[in-house]
Amino acid sequence: MPAPAALWRGRRELRADLRSSVLLVLGLALAGLPAGLLWWALAPRADFRITDAGPTVIGHPSQELLVGDDVVFVLVVAGLGLLAGAAAWFLRRRRGVATVVALALGATAAAVLAWQVGEVLGVGPTVAQLADVGARVTTPLRLGSLPALAMAPFAALLAYVVPVVVAREDGLGRVQEGDPAAGAGPEPGSVHAAADDGHLVAPPPVRPS
Repeated sequence: MPAPAALWRGRRELRADLRSSVLLVLGLALAGLPAGLLWWALAPRADFRITDAGPTVIGHPSQELLVGDDVVFVLVVAGLGLLAGAAAWFLRRRRGVATVVALALGATAAAVLAWQVGEVLGVGPTVAQLADVGARVTTPLRLGSLPALAMAPFAALLAYVVPVVVAREDGLGRVQEGDPAAGAGPEPGSVHAAADDGHLVAPPPVRPS
């Protein structure tokens, strides 16, 4: 029976990964700022001119304007999630359960922050502006579907889990630093003392003297 190449070390592993996971969450959360700016810059909006008869549309806005905000938001946060998941896999040596949780939390925080930043920057016209004849106003930026926030953690975990599934080694490239048992060989006389082609070899029987 082949011996497992890597075992989850439970709380010990979580404690070792705590600091790096917290940094990952904070870094992803801050990434929500440029994501919100990008959403605000790319989302389609319509301009109106205030007249005596009321607001008059300027130009020919897209018929999909009502859902355009949500579509652009999904694309932005999904791209952010894919980049975050790929970076967490390729740039970090400490891969494990804590990284998965940190990716989910950080990507969710980034999506929420991007949502808030975009709506603050894309605030709609005030009552005074709507009453100002001749003024030009722009439709507000709004996220109509809150479930779109889940696209960021979904994409991040997808980009991280796919390499986990196709990885050739069970240890996922994880380096157990500071682990006294990591580089120590098996104890003499144990059933794990020798292995040929991944098969355990039992120690020879001890003859009575």
